Amino acid sequence: MYCGACSIDPACAAAVPIVFTFVFFLMGGLFCAAVLLFKIFLWWRIFSKAGYSGAFGLLFLAPFGTLIMLCILAFSKWPIIKSSE
Repeated sequence: MYCGACSIDPACAAAVPIVFTFVFFLMGGLFCAAVLLFKIFLWWRIFSKAGYSGAFGLLFLAPFGTLIMLCILAFSKWPIIKSSE
């Protein structure tokens, strides 16, 4: 119901929630992508410092990838330690 007292056109007012929803999900998606890239970077650095290929950090993207990565780091002999022996 448009009373005429406000200066917002009813046709434009109907589009406001749609635009807000689009912007909200766009910003949320960008934030999630940034967090995901940061986590991959961190795992890449951890594997590199342990002497493995940093590409093991991409296992983070696979289902149960974090569990696989932790098992690799926990139960295998690290190349960086092998080279120092």
